[in-house]
Amino acid sequence: MTPRPSTHLFQSGKLQQEMKANPRLYQAMELLYMPLHELQKHLKEELTANPFLEFTEADVVEEVSLEEEKEKLEEDEIDWEEILLNGFDAGGRRSQYEEKEYLEPTAVETTDLRDHLLEQLRHLPLTDRDMGLGEEIIGNVDDDGFLACPLEEILFCANDWLADIRTVALERAKEIRDPDERAEELGEIEEIFGAYTLEEAERLLETVQGMDPAGVASRNLRESILIQLRREGDEESLAYSLVLDHFDDFINHRWTDIARGLGITPREVQDAADEVARLNPKPGLQHSPDRDPYITPDLIVEQIDGRYHVFLNDTSLPRLRLSRAYREVARDRNKFKGENKEFIASKLNSANWMIQAIEQRRQTMLKVMNFIVDRQREFFEKGVQFLRPLTLREVAEHIEMHESTVSRVTNEKFVQTPRGVYPLKFFFSSGLSTSSGEDISARGVKAKIRTLVDQEDPKKPLTDQKIVDLLEVDGVQIARRTVAKYRDQLGILPARMRKRV
Repeated sequence: MTPRPSTHLFQSGKLQQEMKANPRLYQAMELLYMPLHELQKHLKEELTANPFLEFTEADVVEEVSLEEEKEKLEEDEIDWEEILLNGFDAGGRRSQYEEKEYLEPTAVETTDLRDHLLEQLRHLPLTDRDMGLGEEIIGNVDDDGFLACPLEEILFCANDWLADIRTVALERAKEIRDPDERAEELGEIEEIFGAYTLEEAERLLETVQGMDPAGVASRNLRESILIQLRREGDEESLAYSLVLDHFDDFINHRWTDIARGLGITPREVQDAADEVARLNPKPGLQHSPDRDPYITPDLIVEQIDGRYHVFLNDTSLPRLRLSRAYREVARDRNKFKGENKEFIASKLNSANWMIQAIEQRRQTMLKVMNFIVDRQREFFEKGVQFLRPLTLREVAEHIEMHESTVSRVTNEKFVQTPRGVYPLKFFFSSGLSTSSGEDISARGVKAKIRTLVDQEDPKKPLTDQKIVDLLEVDGVQIARRTVAKYRDQLGILPARMRKRV
């Protein structure tokens, strides 16, 4: 029999080095990460929570006279009087944008697709039973306007909640003492709360599909297009026939195969396909609440006298300083005792740190954007095709900060330039080699591909290999599979599907 090992408790000494992030460091990183609107909200909360902070116009400077002679506090104490009387203000003047009025975007209540459909449903002469099933169908319409699940599944869920209501109604009916009244009530319950049939579901689905917008509540794209064509009275058209009987060939642009089967020319098929192309493939989006959000740029780049200048667009932010109203605290030495002293130390240190952290954030953003402007000067002068490859590491090395800091600075930040408003991440891209030895960014190559396709002959669209050859003429060395990948990312169809007859 193997003896069991004995266990012991013992103590030992060990020296090791550890790195622990200061809580203030986490807060500083969060400030860097925050886009302008979030930072604005955060600073307002800080102003409310810390009585030592107040906001001020950056250009307003107060003259503060100090007493020539002040008693010194003990060496282990902070000279609160000197700090409070002098105050601490974030440096730097606001730019010419100080005069601009900032209007915070106001959210406007909108009617989404389901509300739009329910409003139409309630104006129809339907029974309560039909109304319930109609509401269940509308509740399963997604934002694109299609049914999010099979009709059979909707029917199952509707019958499930209907059975619960029926059970409650039957229990109440049993309490009726008069047999005739009870029998009549039970009959009405069976009529109103009996399980829905598939025929009822199909009928109510057709009712919802007859609502605005045309094509809504369809089970697939084919059904949506057919509904839209019927709504326009085109049931006898070639376009309707293409979608109804030749949908697979239609979506794959097999014009010749369709023409051969119908005994018509490929040009006639393509003209009919153009009629279909004008219809809405996602009818629900016109009532989607997800509109493009307002973008307030964090930075502004302007060309002045031939040079590009970078400004912070932070005029909407409170400019922080230590509150002058709390200077009187410094004049009363009796308040620097016990809990009061601890409170003052905590709030004052927090206020000083916040002011410095905000200023550090401003300076870091300016450093990063100035380097981007210097590196991408050709983009600002000539356009996206002249973007140069740029990585976070390059910026980090130039401004002598960590790569993660640059990442936080550029996250969800936008810059207003003479060429439009761009996210800062737009300027970062991998690179490809050119015959001249210089590099070009992947985004610049995509812009070249887009231009080539836009300028191609529709009857002879450019193949991926032809695009490779044309880019090589411009000195860009790229593989065909890379062109295919970029083309897919740009949403450009293959050459055979772009061809016009």
